[in-house]
Amino acid sequence: MSQTLKNKRALVTGGSRGIGAAIVKRLAGAGADVAFTYSSSPDQANGTAGEAQALGVRAIAIQADSADAEATVAAVERTVSELGGIDILVNNAGVLALGPIDDFKLADFDRTIAINVRAVFVATQAAVKHMKSGGRIINIGSCNAERMPFQGGAVYAMSKSALQGLVQGLARDLGARGITINNVQPGPINTQMNPDQGEFAEMLKKQFMALPRYGTPEEVAAMVAYLAGPEAGYVTGASLTIDGGFNA
Repeated sequence: MSQTLKNKRALVTGGSRGIGAAIVKRLAGAGADVAFTYSSSPDQANGTAGEAQALGVRAIAIQADSADAEATVAAVERTVSELGGIDILVNNAGVLALGPIDDFKLADFDRTIAINVRAVFVATQAAVKHMKSGGRIINIGSCNAERMPFQGGAVYAMSKSALQGLVQGLARDLGARGITINNVQPGPINTQMNPDQGEFAEMLKKQFMALPRYGTPEEVAAMVAYLAGPEAGYVTGASLTIDGGFNA
């Protein structure tokens, strides 16, 4: 793999498994030193860190609940301290709570906003204090920001739509400093939490997808690596969809 990110320092929130782990390994494969946060399962986190280290870079796993603003800021500061700075922030951590409006619990609403929206702002605010020109901020949103075809997904869709406005506004704030900020908006991706086999997956592939398959975490990671690299220096304030035609 081309070393387009050699000597860069990255932090990926929620990076121990699924899309996050694929991003950690893709950035490491491109030469970046990578820190990532995880909320539980230290063995899994250490395994991901070991896979990244095997690619010849520094990699550190940081236990932090993204719902905890102090822990999020501390993860940024530890990244800067141990890696010597931060050039790339990937806000990947997220939660999904579904339910009809009549029964949706306020605690689930608050946690969704805390992790999917507030944590993105908190991590970004902490990271830009250390970023120089050429810095990259990449949020993992969702195609559901633009299309929610199922009942019960209103709060999740709202949380991901909020990232679109945040990115467009912060692109203005950060542009003069040479820092870009963008969203990557995946559709159905084959992960442990959302497998590409089963009744629900087959329904999606038949009724909603232009390409009759789920995407892979590695395909999402490739788009993130592009936005993190030198060829994307003129891309900012954008929400880039990678959804197999779900929103087509």
